Amino acid sequence: MHEEVIVSGFGGQGALFAGQLLTYTGMDEGWHVTWIPSYGPEMRGGTAHCIVILSDEDIGSPIIRQPTIAIVMNPASMDKYEPLVKLGGLLVANSTLVRQKSERTDIEVVYVPANELAAELGNVRMANVVLLGAMLGTREILPLEGIKRTLDQHIPSERRRIIEPNKRALDRGVAYVREQKGM
Repeated sequence: MHEEVIVSGFGGQGALFAGQLLTYTGMDEGWHVTWIPSYGPEMRGGTAHCIVILSDEDIGSPIIRQPTIAIVMNPASMDKYEPLVKLGGLLVANSTLVRQKSERTDIEVVYVPANELAAELGNVRMANVVLLGAMLGTREILPLEGIKRTLDQHIPSERRRIIEPNKRALDRGVAYVREQKGM
């Protein structure tokens, strides 16, 4: 396996947290991993993103040109990363904010109303984890139970209250994409 994932959104939407969950889970599952966050103009409302590579072999470079998977949480991220997704790749878009549809027919595209689904769970700030669940429900590059273990094992004690809500958000994302596919 070799997956190159970009998670991108406005600063504060949790793109980096979603990437960290993938990274820690990959490490815990025995994969080679890299995680590169992008900090910068997102402090002023720009786009924050991270790159995660998961591989069963050594990783030659932590930089990617064409992700195999992109999770886009806002329109700017869609504009930037939708054209870059590798042929046969996966694009998961937060359809609450991303209104435009992809015109590409050479990738799989999943639209998820992540903000609404997260709000139904009690906290719109969990949209990032809903999207992560949707991605795993479409392509299980890591086991869902592994992500849940990561939440249990890597969330600091002062933030333990977010673990169970985030597990429900993961499950909701998985359930949503499976409902859409009639599974």
